[in-house]
Amino acid sequence: MSLRPLFVTQVYEASLAEGRGWAEFNEQLIDVVRMMAEEDAAGRRWCRDNAYRGYTSYASLNDLPQRFPEFAELKRHLDRHAVAYAKALNFDLARKPRLDNLWVNILKPGGGHTSHIHPHAFLSGTVYIDIPDGASSLKLEDPRLPFMMARPSVTEDATEAERPFVYLTPRPGTILMWESWLRHEVPTNQAKSDRISISFNYA
Repeated sequence: MSLRPLFVTQVYEASLAEGRGWAEFNEQLIDVVRMMAEEDAAGRRWCRDNAYRGYTSYASLNDLPQRFPEFAELKRHLDRHAVAYAKALNFDLARKPRLDNLWVNILKPGGGHTSHIHPHAFLSGTVYIDIPDGASSLKLEDPRLPFMMARPSVTEDATEAERPFVYLTPRPGTILMWESWLRHEVPTNQAKSDRISISFNYA
């Protein structure tokens, strides 16, 4: 007999930390993110009103590559990876993937981000810039889960591809990308310091 893997979900992983000048660039990004968290009153108000434990620019600033040179440089890196990912997925595109939005996340200890998808985009992802010991992994959900009905649980030695949930543990510089329909979440941050990341959508 043989098994034929069908309808495979491909998650893209790469690292900016392998490039020259990453450490300095990473520190610059952290400094800009910290400055935003102090000066973005609208973002802080949104976080307070929505019980977000930390800071995100998701609902307040949508022009970061135009506002800060550090984000313009980050966009150039992400554009290259988005093109590589779309090519690996064999997408038939009329144009290159276009960065639709980009936002920063500071998740304080005890904070998390519940399960969600990213509508109105086809590629989404996160680049991680400060991941202390004990920081949350990215939790990905098998998209077939709502349709599994009476499917049994899997054994302990089941492969990653057969599990209903997969936890990816990033490091500073890690880029993770997935198709925007893939449900994901950030479990509670168990670290003693902030978990800092930058998320994005391509349309």
